[in-house]
Amino acid sequence: MGVLADWQIEKEIVIEPMADGGLKPGVVSFGLSSYGYDVRVGRKFKVFTNVYGEVVDPKNFSSRAFVDLEADTCIIPPNSFVLAETVEYFEIPRDVLAICCGKSTYARCGIIVNVTPLEPEWRGRITIEISNTTPLPAKIYANEGIAQIIFLRADQVCRVSYADKKGKYQDQPGLTLPFVLGSGSRP
Repeated sequence: MGVLADWQIEKEIVIEPMADGGLKPGVVSFGLSSYGYDVRVGRKFKVFTNVYGEVVDPKNFSSRAFVDLEADTCIIPPNSFVLAETVEYFEIPRDVLAICCGKSTYARCGIIVNVTPLEPEWRGRITIEISNTTPLPAKIYANEGIAQIIFLRADQVCRVSYADKKGKYQDQPGLTLPFVLGSGSRP
């Protein structure tokens, strides 16, 4: 298994829109890098709040646990998180697995990004979870870099891809809340 280089990502991975990784003064970097792609966070956010005393239950997730926001910046409350979507849309090839790592600029501020692996033949905009691990409010900037996606090519093509399994998050248009099939909590 090997990591894809910039020229391979550009040629073999569908990323729309794809940005070059050139320097952008005053902006958290984004775009193509040597061995990855730095995604941008979009303008739609779901800010976690416990105003209604909801219980976080992945089998019966309540949208009332979030406040919707569309803006150029988002303030994450102390020790809380937001869900957001990437600006970019992805199509992962059948012989590739993609993993996500947070950007050091945010990590050094106590802001942690979590994304589960992008499985072979997954398509869509990525829903990302951005945690503020600090006791202070934290600010993130829409349309700027938030995390890096690293693409790993397998030695062999998988027997069953995410598309073959008809994965529940396939073709998600963007920011998608969690749900478990058959539990009645589909968004």
